[in-house]
Amino acid sequence: MRLRGFFTSIYGQVLVATIIGVAVGHWFPDTGAAMKPLGDAFIKLVRMIVGPIIFCTVVAGIAGAGGLKGLGRTGLVTLIFFEIVTTAALMIGLTVVNVVKPGAGMNVDPAGLDTAAVNQYVRAGRAQSVTDTLLSIIPSSPVDAFARTDILQVLFFSVLFGIALNALGEKGRPVTDAIDRVAQVLFRIVGMIMHVAPLGAFGAMAFTIGSFGVRTLAQLGALIASFWLTCILFVVIVLGIVARLTGFSLWRFVRYIREELFIAFGTSSSETVLPRLMARLEEAGVDRGIVGLVVPSGYSFNLTGTAVYLSMATVFIAQATNTPLDLRHQITLLVILLLTSKGAAGVAGAALVVLAGTLAATHQIPVAGVALVLGIHRFMGEGMAVTNTIGNGVAALVIARWSGKLDAARLRKALG
Repeated sequence: MRLRGFFTSIYGQVLVATIIGVAVGHWFPDTGAAMKPLGDAFIKLVRMIVGPIIFCTVVAGIAGAGGLKGLGRTGLVTLIFFEIVTTAALMIGLTVVNVVKPGAGMNVDPAGLDTAAVNQYVRAGRAQSVTDTLLSIIPSSPVDAFARTDILQVLFFSVLFGIALNALGEKGRPVTDAIDRVAQVLFRIVGMIMHVAPLGAFGAMAFTIGSFGVRTLAQLGALIASFWLTCILFVVIVLGIVARLTGFSLWRFVRYIREELFIAFGTSSSETVLPRLMARLEEAGVDRGIVGLVVPSGYSFNLTGTAVYLSMATVFIAQATNTPLDLRHQITLLVILLLTSKGAAGVAGAALVVLAGTLAATHQIPVAGVALVLGIHRFMGEGMAVTNTIGNGVAALVIARWSGKLDAARLRKALG
């Protein structure tokens, strides 16, 4: 009976589909590579619904809130929390990569690297500056933001719309009620989309293994293994301590969102579970306004898994190319990463774009080194997606508890 329940659950189906995808990609690489449209179609289905869900959730949450002063205070605390946790992720990543030294002894000559495949990331990375990032938050028009599913721009417009609706008071009540009803329809659509999640996970994994092969894992296995170890350390130690101080069990929370984690792992994308994660957090007693504010902004400012990847990949490239990095250089690198890790939100291949931008900003580590990690980026993407998802879920619970907008009884029931 329990086994049948496993196969009828989404996470069970996604796990089985992922394993089948690995097998197909390994034994039939051409067929596996041809499965890419299945993964792409699922991601497009989710992206189709992300913008409207963020808009409805944020607007309904802000419009239904009391005073706006509390909202501003919550937003400030959220950004501070994001910065602290991201800094911790970067420091853990730098510590592990310096201890394990996965790139030591490779003796790669940067001049001999094929940079044709990484030029697009290098150009995009150099185009990102702090000013560009801040200006990119403001959409040229709301329609453009929704059309491109730019999470930050949709969030920015949604916050303004919610504040204006809140200021109208009772006059805006009919609009708030209508948006709330639309949100219910959108979440029903999410439920329908999730039924094809196994196909998406199968297609994404079959393409990854079929295109890059298991041999790539063996060649750069030390970096991949140390990266996964670091992600586990970060989740268990940092997020575990944060969860305990907040008053809930991290393990029970991970078990609660296991379906979302399996989908994120199978598709190598945390964005595929954004709408579902928001719904699950609301079910667990987190106020809708907190969910709408914290989770979408976290997908740009609290990508802890991506922060671990960036810190380790940067130092790995320096080790592989015999580029010396003393303590002063690594402190400078930490400061650069704190800035550049926010610089490519919503860009396709964002982690590689930021990595290229970070290497260019150091003026020391060869940017061509991005080619060294291009082949294993997808294999590390699963770890980034899972860690990012857990980190943003924990952040929402922490901010909700701090703001007094967490229903403790519903949380205990959900995690029990």
